[in-house]
Amino acid sequence: MLRAILVLFLFTALAPAQKSAPFEVEEATISEVHAAMKAGRLTCRALIASYLHRIETYDKNGPAINAIVLVNPEAEKEAAELDQRFAQSGFSGPLHCVPVIVKDNFETKGLQTTDGALVFSGYIPHKDAFQVRRIKEAGAIVLAKSSMAEWAFSPYETVNSILPGYTRNPYALDRVTAGSSGGTAAAVAASFGLVGLGSDTGNSIRGPSSHQSLVGIRSTMGLTSRAGVFPLTLLQDIAGPMTRTVEDAVKVFQVIVGEDPDDTVTALARDHPAPNYSAALDANGLHAAVIGVLHQAYERETTDPEIIRLFQSALDEARRAGATVIDPANVEGVDATKFGGDAPCMGFKYDMNRFLAARAGRVPVANLTEIVKSNKFHPNVQRRLETAEKAPENGPDSAACQANFAYREQVRSRVLATMNKLKLDAFVYPTWSNPPRLIGDLNTPHGDNSQFFSPITGFPAINVPMGFTRGGTLPIGMTIYGRPWSESTLIRLAYAYEQATHHRRPPASTPPLR
Repeated sequence: MLRAILVLFLFTALAPAQKSAPFEVEEATISEVHAAMKAGRLTCRALIASYLHRIETYDKNGPAINAIVLVNPEAEKEAAELDQRFAQSGFSGPLHCVPVIVKDNFETKGLQTTDGALVFSGYIPHKDAFQVRRIKEAGAIVLAKSSMAEWAFSPYETVNSILPGYTRNPYALDRVTAGSSGGTAAAVAASFGLVGLGSDTGNSIRGPSSHQSLVGIRSTMGLTSRAGVFPLTLLQDIAGPMTRTVEDAVKVFQVIVGEDPDDTVTALARDHPAPNYSAALDANGLHAAVIGVLHQAYERETTDPEIIRLFQSALDEARRAGATVIDPANVEGVDATKFGGDAPCMGFKYDMNRFLAARAGRVPVANLTEIVKSNKFHPNVQRRLETAEKAPENGPDSAACQANFAYREQVRSRVLATMNKLKLDAFVYPTWSNPPRLIGDLNTPHGDNSQFFSPITGFPAINVPMGFTRGGTLPIGMTIYGRPWSESTLIRLAYAYEQATHHRRPPASTPPLR
């Protein structure tokens, strides 16, 4: 008996230790990454190497998603430094070793930043955009810069002059990614990074998130800084997170909110200090919530019937989770096809010229006139650039801007009046009324529902995955839109819907790498 015990002991002692399963980065969350690091199953270097392997395998090879403009050559070095820091004192911050995909209109210190335009080839900023600095301070690594629609002009497709070819939707390689933040969306959906940063003037956080089954937050105007982000029009520009889960979006959002002296609109945040947004991650958050169906946002002759059926199913899912649905909940006296005046108010020419003037001597061109003369841009934007260059620079004191401001205030007051009358926590509607188009198709209905309500009012909106169309192949999202500074409420509703449905699934074109 003693001999048998001794043999068993020796066999156990000499047997090779069973290896733990490798950490799979596909669909990984920040919490899962940090838990694996705490358990000693994952290092920052291994995490970064896994994402770089996926980019190498799938971005320009295989399915050729074409979402990445450049990879940070210092990423692995930064990962090694974070591993050393972790060994000495633990996590460096709430985003410790979170690999971030950053849209190429965010200035990134030491990395080329182009706004998708060949004319800015070689421009390397000397400091980070505010949001990039914030995520780095929280421990994140800028893993790669992502492709974008040049100048952020297009909400429909992602093509530019700095990177040959279209960015492909990883769910259907012949389909578009939606718009200017399409590179970030495709990269995050395909797990080329853990989370992403995008920008949204009329659609480009929420639309690409809808097309790629992601969560995207467009915040209240003034809650997040745009400093260091190439402008499209600062009256409406917002920058923020694009992620695979609501929880990850909240973790990034918490880091990037707050006042920034380099973006004066964020002075509004002084009276609205950011709460702990994670407290809103309540799986029962739809219980007793009142949501209104905003038909004005999505009903049109070309709305796809399958989208309507999917949205009706989403409303039923919300009801089963405890929500009261007010249908319809339209805003009286508002025409969602009008945008606030015939003459331009500030806008691209006004904002871009000032952005470039502030960087005089560091950027290749001084103003929009020089951009047009350079001819270093994609042919499909030439007409828009020339039209903008010829337009007047109507400043904030101009009659055009005064009329525009008055119109926006009118829409804001009517939205709030409707919400108060119906006692709504939020409005809901399909983010797009049609599925993602075929690449190169600019003729069939696009279905973009994001251009009016949130951009005109400056009120927040969140896209959350709502399911899949066309036999379960093409993603579609739902917008949750609410009062100013109501991000906690929208997060609560989005998280509860996500947890009740779990609609997101990874694209088949970029499977796990063993």
